[in-house]
Amino acid sequence: FIGAAGGTFVMCQYWTSRMFTKQVVGTANALVGGWGNLGGGVTQLVMGSVLFPLFKKAFDGNAEKAWRTVCVVPAFVGFCIGIVIYYISDDAPKGNYTELKKHGQMPEVSAAASFRNGAFNINTWIMFIQYGCCFGVELTMNNAAALYFKDEFGLTTEEAAAIASIFGWMNLFARGLGGFLSDKANAWMGMRGRLWAHTICLACEGALVLVFANTPSLGAAIAVMVFFSLFVQAAEGTSYGIVPYIDPPSTGSISGIVGAGGNTGAVCFGLGFRNLPTYKEAFVVMGSVILASTALSFTVFIKGHAGMVCGKDDPVPTKQPQTLSVPEPDAEKADEVNAEEPAEKKDGATEEEAA
Repeated sequence: FIGAAGGTFVMCQYWTSRMFTKQVVGTANALVGGWGNLGGGVTQLVMGSVLFPLFKKAFDGNAEKAWRTVCVVPAFVGFCIGIVIYYISDDAPKGNYTELKKHGQMPEVSAAASFRNGAFNINTWIMFIQYGCCFGVELTMNNAAALYFKDEFGLTTEEAAAIASIFGWMNLFARGLGGFLSDKANAWMGMRGRLWAHTICLACEGALVLVFANTPSLGAAIAVMVFFSLFVQAAEGTSYGIVPYIDPPSTGSISGIVGAGGNTGAVCFGLGFRNLPTYKEAFVVMGSVILASTALSFTVFIKGHAGMVCGKDDPVPTKQPQTLSVPEPDAEKADEVNAEEPAEKKDGATEEEAA
């Protein structure tokens, strides 16, 4: 159930990609994603520091019962928000998909074929790796930063946790800043600008990991971590400034695959921190992998858009702001996607009809 709740991130990124125009989609995706991450930290803070002591007092000091009960609060809040969203929101600027399909304004597209199109696009997997090198790093730092400060600088658990929390609080603006930079770069250079903004953020992130690992003083380490966190989350924002362009009809599937890259990256980097002899070695490996991932940006070629150093964007037919995929009656595109259903399935349907 927790995994299903976490899956709402994908739906959120798909939704904002549909609701906001190309000119601001990077900022929109980055802000909602960043504030989602921030919400996790705020929830932990409120539950651990405010609600848990109250519930513990209410249950006569029974800490286990208090903690199990306090977890009902975020579940209830999430449930209520889900109900509110269902009744007051629209799927797209033109309305809900069910109504659009009912009135012939939106074609039926096979979910399986849409997922297959996204999974078979090489750009999806490039972004999967690169997102693992930014969001995966954030998840890793959420677990490792406090332990690093405690062991490396001899701090108490409380002091180390307070310093490490700075990393998460940067989500208040840093991820949104990355999306904003992506949008500005897009206005200046098109997709090439988005790719360069993303690559620069990743490169700065990787370099600062290496600097952080070799910083001997506490004050300097905190300062470096602040800028390190800034570029980690900015890179997350620039990632989802690119994702909606890869294959607009398959944006939901692609968002899910790329988002999973963040969790995969966290697992891989976490294994490094667990198995390598020192934190410094783990940070060096992590920084080196991030820097290496920047080279993949040169292999991103999205149909209709320029690459990092070659190609050019298709001419825009109108200067009016447009969303990436406002549902339109495009039967030809729907047929093209649906036509990729497995041949066996089609043959089976034909045999049933003949029978």
